[in-house]
Amino acid sequence: MSTTKISVIVPIYRIEQYLPKCIDSLLQQSFVDFELILVDDGSPDNCPQICDDYAKNDKRIIVIHKKNGGLLSARKEGLKHAKGKYIAYVDGDDWVDKYYLDTLFKLAEANNADLVITGHFREFNGKIETIKPKMVGIYDESKLKSSIIPNAIYNGNFCEHGISTYVWNKLFKKELLVPVLSEIPNEIIMGEDAAITYSYLSITKRLVISSIPLYYYRQRHDSIVKSIENPKTEYYRLGLLMNLLKAKLSTVLDKKSLQLQIKLYLYSQILVRSGGVVLNEAGNVFFNPFSKIKKNSKVVVYSSGSFGQHILTTNLKSGYFKVVQWIDVDFHNLKIGENLVQPISSITNEEFDYLIIATINPSIYELIKTELQLMGIDNEKIVTITTNEKDIDDVLHNLGFDENFIFQEKQILDKSLLHK
Repeated sequence: MSTTKISVIVPIYRIEQYLPKCIDSLLQQSFVDFELILVDDGSPDNCPQICDDYAKNDKRIIVIHKKNGGLLSARKEGLKHAKGKYIAYVDGDDWVDKYYLDTLFKLAEANNADLVITGHFREFNGKIETIKPKMVGIYDESKLKSSIIPNAIYNGNFCEHGISTYVWNKLFKKELLVPVLSEIPNEIIMGEDAAITYSYLSITKRLVISSIPLYYYRQRHDSIVKSIENPKTEYYRLGLLMNLLKAKLSTVLDKKSLQLQIKLYLYSQILVRSGGVVLNEAGNVFFNPFSKIKKNSKVVVYSSGSFGQHILTTNLKSGYFKVVQWIDVDFHNLKIGENLVQPISSITNEEFDYLIIATINPSIYELIKTELQLMGIDNEKIVTITTNEKDIDDVLHNLGFDENFIFQEKQILDKSLLHK
C-alpha cells in the first residue's frame, strides 16, 4: 500500500519558458512526502525534454508523455497514475510557496477535510496582488448545504463566485476526485476548472477554507484568447459545462436556486467571451448589455485582462463604440487596433461619453469605480452591465440555449433584443 501523502499533477503544454520555475518551486517544498507527476500533453516545444531532464535527477518525478488532448485529459491522465491520498493540481506556468504542500496537508489532516481551499497571489507584469477567500472556516455537510453550495457559483452579486473555480488553490481527496473526473466529458474544454471544482463540491462532506496565500498564479496576456472565431462552437462548449453543472448540483440545490446560479454564470461567460456586445452571424450587434451606451458613443474601456481584450477585438469587427482610450492600473505594452493600454491618470471627463469597467465581479467593479472617482472621473459616466433577469432569459433563448442550458444550433436573429 502506498504511503505517498500527496500527488502533485502538472499538465504541460507550450510553456517551456515558465516550466523550470514551476518544477523548481515544487522540488523545494518543505513537505517531502509527495510525488510530482508531469503530464506532457503532446507539447510541441522543449517541454518534453525539460520534464525528462528533471526526472533523471529526482526520483519523486513521474513523467507522462501523451498525445495532445487538452487540459482536462491531461489532468485525468495524471490522476490515473497518482498514488497519493490527496491530489494537488498546479499549472505549469505558475509556481508555489515553499510551504504550499505542507500547509495544504496540515489543513486537510487537522480538520479531516475532503476539500481544502486557500488564498493565492496574482502575478501580472511583475506586480503581485494577494487574493484571499472571504468565507474562512470549517464547514460540515449541513453548513455546506445551507451556506456554501447555494452561493458557490453566484453569491448574490452578479456574477461573483462564493467559491473560486480554480483547482490549483485547492487540495482534493483522491478517492473522491477519481469518480468526479471520470464523469466529466473530455469535450468540456471551456471551464474545466469549474467542472471539477463544483462537481467535487457537490459530494464534499467537510470543507476547510484558509486565507493563507500559497500559490502564485501568473496572469499572462499572451495566453488570453482575444477573439471568437466560431461563436456557435463557443456556445456549444459553454452549454456542455452548464448542463454538467446543473446535473451535478441538482442533488444539493433547490431547482430555483440552481437555475438562477447556472443562468447567471452562463450569461457572464457569454459576455466575457463575446466582448460584452454579442454579434450575430452578419457581424451586427445582436445584444448590448451596457444599457446606457448607444451606437457611436465615445467610450473608455478599463481593463487589459480577458474581458477588456475581448471588448476591444469585438469592437474592431462591429465598430459599435468609438473607443477613445484603453486604460488599466496594470498598464503594459499591449495594443489592439489603434488602442494602446494607458494608465488611469491619462483620461479626462471631457474626452469620453461613457466608461466601461470590464469585469463581471461586483467587488472588483466597486474597487475600480472608487479609484476612478478619486481620480475625478464622473460617476454618471461609469456604466454597469444589465442584470435584468427577463433580458437575460431573452438573450439566452434567442441565442439557442434550452432550459437545460444545452445550445441548440440556430441562426442568431438579425436584430437587437434590447438596446440600440
